Amino acid sequence: MAQIKINNLSFQYDNHGDDIFKNVSINIDTDWKLGLIGRNGRGKTTFLKLLKGEYKYSGQIISPVSFDYFPMNVENDNQVALEVMREAIAPFTKWEKELKEYSSDIKYIKEYGEVLDKFISYDGYIINEMIEKEVRKIGLGPEILDRNFKTLSSGERTKLLLSALFLRKNNFLLIDEPTNHLDSEGRECVAKYLNKKKGFILVSHDRNFLDEVINHVLSINKSNIDIQKGNYTTWQVNNDRRDEFEKSENEKLLKNIKRLKIAAKQKSSWSDKLESTKIGGGPVDRGYIGHKASKMMKRAKCLEKRQNKAIEEKSKLLKNIEQVEKLKIGNIETNSDKLLEVVDLQIVYQKEIFKKPISFKIKPGDRIWIRGKNGCGKSSLIKLLMGEEINYTGYVEKVSKISYVSQETNFLKGKIEEFSAEKGINIQHLKSSLNQVGVTNIQFEKNIEQWSEGQKKKLLIAASLCEKSQLYIWDEPLNFIDVISRIQIENMILEEKPTMLFVEHDKCFGEKIATKIIDII
Repeated sequence: MAQIKINNLSFQYDNHGDDIFKNVSINIDTDWKLGLIGRNGRGKTTFLKLLKGEYKYSGQIISPVSFDYFPMNVENDNQVALEVMREAIAPFTKWEKELKEYSSDIKYIKEYGEVLDKFISYDGYIINEMIEKEVRKIGLGPEILDRNFKTLSSGERTKLLLSALFLRKNNFLLIDEPTNHLDSEGRECVAKYLNKKKGFILVSHDRNFLDEVINHVLSINKSNIDIQKGNYTTWQVNNDRRDEFEKSENEKLLKNIKRLKIAAKQKSSWSDKLESTKIGGGPVDRGYIGHKASKMMKRAKCLEKRQNKAIEEKSKLLKNIEQVEKLKIGNIETNSDKLLEVVDLQIVYQKEIFKKPISFKIKPGDRIWIRGKNGCGKSSLIKLLMGEEINYTGYVEKVSKISYVSQETNFLKGKIEEFSAEKGINIQHLKSSLNQVGVTNIQFEKNIEQWSEGQKKKLLIAASLCEKSQLYIWDEPLNFIDVISRIQIENMILEEKPTMLFVEHDKCFGEKIATKIIDII
């Protein structure tokens, strides 16, 4: 079993004063299925790019394997999926160049049998047979390979490109958030697929997905990076135990420090009082008094050192405890008995998109979870409710004060102050909400387009929490959001009880907060 060895790795961006990583030393077995977790902005994607050699760093990364990164770029997506797959694995197939020179149609070669052994790949299969076999493993039918890649859904593209990466043998895969465009069924397919593979680092914030796939966890904490054996749940249990231990030790230490401070102050006071008796009239042995005061002062200094040492020890505790504050929604309005009603709704493009019309009603306190496969019409429903011009039949009645979190973040640009003014939100309230979900003040100095995708989603959620609203409509709000923040948002919703309609593929999140489920088929 080979190892990737990382010794004293340090890195910081040129325009960023703080170290992203400092003196990190870890070993990673190349057979591990390693989950990489940590709050947004901690450097998960940066770590993957350091392994790939995209940034300059100090220290050493010694690897016996090459690295491949997902998502990969597709140079020409306006061609059949089979051709995209062949190009994706081309650098690692023995006869790809000769194949292209002879014919772009692998089926033609198979049919007319032109010296087939010349076109055998490194794995012993004719290239298209090898691709078809791998595509079936990830839950797709081989007919998808004949479709134009550009017309495929995001989930289908994700599955195809993942399977292409695993066809590149002897490479270690760096898989960065593959679940963001996958529905629940797609996540299950990819989880089963990855569970049978090995030799990768996976970044994902979906707790169920991580539990089904990984056997080790690499966590980027507040002050260090560590590796544990097990899945996400194992890591969370161990992490909670460590936090409780550190909190308990911290309470003991605080009491000890308080006692030491009182004792040091008391000894210092005695020394000062004794020293003061040298001054004034009367027959006193000033030398003796000075000597005794000096001894007391030394004892006081000794106590002070002990106190400082205790404070230093305290600073070593709580180093990795995430200070997770309670989120609040301060502007919920509930002055209506009915916030949304949909009766026999059917959305029509070239044809009707729902298999049967949809009807539902939302009352104050309801949290409706809209579920369904990619392409079933969930986002079309949300867009209609948010006022986009979409052809439909049926009846829709809604309140006017709706707070919306969209799937997309690519429209976010400029300074946060400009965003706040456009939204009509108090800037300090917005910044405070962002701080609570782990976005630091240094981000506020940058343009929003420079933020990570997770930080952008947090901005949309924080803005939603700051708006006056009767109904919250959130369309896949958790894409790119870290696990700690997901739990934080769950707890806020359960405590504040806002009225919501939401689309989300994180099964754990949906099951915890939904009061009602609508399945679109």
